[in-house]
Amino acid sequence: MATGIFCSVADVQKFVGANASTVSNTEAYIDVYTSCAESYINAVTGKNFSDTYASLNADKKGILKLAASCWTAIMVLNYDPTEMSAREFETRIDVLTMLFNKAMQQLKEPSVIKFVSDA
Repeated sequence: MATGIFCSVADVQKFVGANASTVSNTEAYIDVYTSCAESYINAVTGKNFSDTYASLNADKKGILKLAASCWTAIMVLNYDPTEMSAREFETRIDVLTMLFNKAMQQLKEPSVIKFVSDA
């Protein structure tokens, strides 16, 4: 499986769960969505984590994986929500959005950016 920089296809599919579109829950779509998520995270934080991701401590870069995986999973689910009930779709989107927003709220903090960036 191909991977983005911050998260893999398997990471995203774990957040997506069952009954997602067989079109958007594929490597090709996930790679596009992940690239957008990573660019968004870098732009919002003002830090190009993509260039330094491999050198970050594993126990610190999980927040980047979480944010990118959640954003990508939202895009996968939003592509075609007809495979699940409206309630199931709304619940998944709500949980993923909450996780993404919490991660991004933290990643906007200069002290968190410094913490994640420092070896």
